[in-house]
Amino acid sequence: MTPLLAAEAARHPYPLLFATVSGAHLYGFPSPGSDFDLRGVHLLPLEEIVGLDDAREAVEVSGIREGVELDLVTHDAAKFFRLMLKRNGYVLEQLFSPLIVSTSPAHDELKDIGRACITRYHSHHYLGFAATQWKLFEKETPPRVKPLLYVYRVLLTGLHLMRSGVVEANLLTLNEEYRLPYTGEPVARKLAGPEQSVLPAADLAFHRGEYDRLVRQLKEAGAASPLPAESTAARPRLHDLLLRLRLTRA
Repeated sequence: MTPLLAAEAARHPYPLLFATVSGAHLYGFPSPGSDFDLRGVHLLPLEEIVGLDDAREAVEVSGIREGVELDLVTHDAAKFFRLMLKRNGYVLEQLFSPLIVSTSPAHDELKDIGRACITRYHSHHYLGFAATQWKLFEKETPPRVKPLLYVYRVLLTGLHLMRSGVVEANLLTLNEEYRLPYTGEPVARKLAGPEQSVLPAADLAFHRGEYDRLVRQLKEAGAASPLPAESTAARPRLHDLLLRLRLTRA
């Protein structure tokens, strides 16, 4: 898929700081029908920033290329940098995704700054995301595999981040350390089945207990984390990077 994804990134109307693969492919459980979610950062030219017309802070492109469904979403650097300062784990996962489609020297610098953005309060992002996915899993009959895997993925990502300061979004990689054996069957079902595959024999009481246990662990890890409460050093560095990028493209 690499040439196909690279060609999609190359068609972008603005220069890209980076484009990476997110979604199920990053998380380690794409189904055969999963689309490719490309996420990244573009740089608007100065004339579009200072002019009267509304700037394209977001570019969204969806389509089918050679039989493959692609979804590309990028944000202008200023918007993405602000999101990085808002304890948003989702944008950090995009930034640190190892599935790189397009990169630049600014991408490397941005990852370095991104490490300074991580705080113990990023735990709230993962707790909130997990709660949303758990409600989705619990209310559907029969329950779907996807939201259950998202529950475990985001809780382990948050737990790992609080303990290590490292953004890791792949459930299979995380499970090498946290060892949740009961995720194996849902992952296998998702990898082999349709995107909306279900768990006809799901033990809801068991998964509720595990969800509650991991939520408690994440809350405790957030409270005890050595990570700082605020990312005070990141903002001036992001500001400086943005100015340099804008001026060099003027």
